[in-house]
Amino acid sequence: MSGARITLYTRPGCHLCDDARRVIEDVCAEVGAAYDEVSIADDPDLERRFGHEIPVTFVDGRQHDFFRVDPARLRAALTG
Repeated sequence: MSGARITLYTRPGCHLCDDARRVIEDVCAEVGAAYDEVSIADDPDLERRFGHEIPVTFVDGRQHDFFRVDPARLRAALTG
């Protein structure tokens, strides 16, 4: 187990994924949290599940956001 509280599901070449990653990295640096990134590109089950919502963010195992990551909302989820 990695200990990461956030999982970011992405796809290569996705500009929204790049944006989400930057927000997550910034918030993680502020609050001392870790994140894992998982590409759905080579996993048919993940592609079926998240293919139309990428990027998808989970916090503590629960879906938190998709498409965009709001930094204030993410910060609140990690510190609240």
